[in-house]
Amino acid sequence: MAIFVYAENINGIYKKAAFEAVSYAKSIADKNGDTVTAISVNPTDSSDLLYKYGANQVLNIKDEGLKNFSAKAYAQAVNEVSNGTGGVIIFPHTTDASSIAPMLAIMKGFSLITNAIETPESISPFQVKRRAFSGKGMMHAKAEAAGVIVTVSQNAFGVKENAVAGAEEVKNLSVANEDTKVISHEQSSGKLDLKEAEIVVSAGRGMKGPENWGMIEDLANLLGAATACSKPVSDIGWRPHSEHVGQTGKAISPNLYIAVGISGAIQHLAGVNSSKTIVVINSDPEAPFFKSADYGVVGDAFQIIPELTQKIKALKG
Repeated sequence: MAIFVYAENINGIYKKAAFEAVSYAKSIADKNGDTVTAISVNPTDSSDLLYKYGANQVLNIKDEGLKNFSAKAYAQAVNEVSNGTGGVIIFPHTTDASSIAPMLAIMKGFSLITNAIETPESISPFQVKRRAFSGKGMMHAKAEAAGVIVTVSQNAFGVKENAVAGAEEVKNLSVANEDTKVISHEQSSGKLDLKEAEIVVSAGRGMKGPENWGMIEDLANLLGAATACSKPVSDIGWRPHSEHVGQTGKAISPNLYIAVGISGAIQHLAGVNSSKTIVVINSDPEAPFFKSADYGVVGDAFQIIPELTQKIKALKG
């Protein structure tokens, strides 16, 4: 059975989500006695990075026409190099990859299962556990077609080293990409990709103003975390929209989510309830967020955050 994986890169650099997708594909290959073929578009990173996580072969698509992202054009390119009428194609559940996957499924006539959180329960038929209802529920999805495309929820499976001796092949293509016009591309202000971060420190209107965000950034830097914010905060310009998490912002699934001064409206919860552990710090003991928290601290963030930062610094020596 052919097992392909889309190794996403940004400006040629492989994303952590690519390594997680390759790790996931390798776990399926090991169960089935198969090999893994990774596909990437215009990468500049070494293919050694993909061999490290289990890719036996790397197909590097070279196409100047794909310099600007287009889901349709990228799907066509992946379709051209992923031969066969059956098998499994793994994608990370990132914004770009999740827009390529359904178009590729139509082109190939494959089933599509999104937001998988575990390795498959069975390969034939392909059945896997996935997140549903904005992360509030789980379901067991089964593929009916001969082939299946699966998007893997970020931070669900993890990045797992499983080094193999791989081989690289360059695929020179010329895919028509006339429909794409780049209007703007907003990058996160943080050092880490928010959707890939394993720890996120987020804050809301309880911070009282943008001038107070230094303590949030200090804590995040100490923890190696990304920073995020609630919708009202980005709407009034305290933080960039790229940091907004929630139903109308980014949906994230870190191992640890620390929410400071956020009431926890259902729209915000929709974007963060896939987090493995949620810590809420709020001065209002009736804040709705406490009902969804694994740990809650009632108190003044302006006292708690600096003290917490100092305690962590002391623990780190």
